[in-house]
Amino acid sequence: MTPEPGNAQEAEGVLNPGVARGPDGHLYLFPRLVARGNYSRIGIARVLFDRHGDPCGVERLGIALEPEADYERRADGGGGCEDPRITFVEPLRQYVMTYAALSSSGPRIAFAISADLFKWRRLGLASFAVYEGIDFVHVDNKDANLFPVAIANHAGKLQMALLHRPLFPGTRPEETARRNAPRLVDSNHESIWISYCPMPVSTAEIQHLGLFNSHHRLAAPVAPWARLKVGAGTPPVMTPLGWLVIYHGVSEMAGTEAGVHHLCYSAGLMVLSAKHPQQIRYRSAEPILTPTLPQERSGTVANVVFPTGIDRRRDLDLPDRFDVYYGMADNSIGVALLDLPPLLPSRGVAAQPAGKI
Repeated sequence: MTPEPGNAQEAEGVLNPGVARGPDGHLYLFPRLVARGNYSRIGIARVLFDRHGDPCGVERLGIALEPEADYERRADGGGGCEDPRITFVEPLRQYVMTYAALSSSGPRIAFAISADLFKWRRLGLASFAVYEGIDFVHVDNKDANLFPVAIANHAGKLQMALLHRPLFPGTRPEETARRNAPRLVDSNHESIWISYCPMPVSTAEIQHLGLFNSHHRLAAPVAPWARLKVGAGTPPVMTPLGWLVIYHGVSEMAGTEAGVHHLCYSAGLMVLSAKHPQQIRYRSAEPILTPTLPQERSGTVANVVFPTGIDRRRDLDLPDRFDVYYGMADNSIGVALLDLPPLLPSRGVAAQPAGKI
């Protein structure tokens, strides 16, 4: 998907989509549509397939969300609803969208809920309890994903679980790139986290989600290809290997000039334990997707592949095939095919950094 010529809502790009299969069996794409001034809406489009069953285009259907709430708007008239991810939450029998709401306070995680993918109701911003002195509320936060089922927290209680990546001061890749390698990773402030809140008991009564008051640090930068930053990508999908998550990592491009840091966003694969997803069974030591195509190497932000949506191809009777939808250079949307192997590779990064990277 590329920006539509003459469409003011897409003047600065279409990127970072959520995807979900609707009740009608069709696959729907929810791209971030960027107008002038970085003003973002969340669109909705139907994915089109060729005779082989491969995605080949989209049919635009309108807008799912645009900035209306106070937490989505800035005082200067700007704002944004950005980078959606969509999960069908089975206990609720509803689709829940996580997205970045951009206001004067910066990006924050917001939620919306839908029964059919076409009518969305806002549930407000995520709220977090402080954990061991770590304040998740008053920092930027993005890249959030919900698990589709209730997950056991650290105490074994089944709750709603959220992957997220708070952006504490000094942890943006533009900031960490300035530090001379090797560097010590601040795993409390540079990690993907899992946070838990009580699972709502009644869809009809949901006005907002509860307080995320249980937290577990999941994954910090480890491999060289993700040395500067990691962040959650696609919603978790249960597979025979465990919970599959495609995530992004950031590194510095080779040949960067003095004082100018050119970054590269790549995608990796993580498998979490089926029973205890706080445990990482596997992390790919090398990226599974890197910017190589012209549309990935050049755009609004060069050298970016940014995975945000995943579609299991049960419609083709191929449960081990996954189509991964991703942003290309913050300008367009691409899709890549992933065939899941029957066994995990014997070598993979599965630990937090022991020291310098």
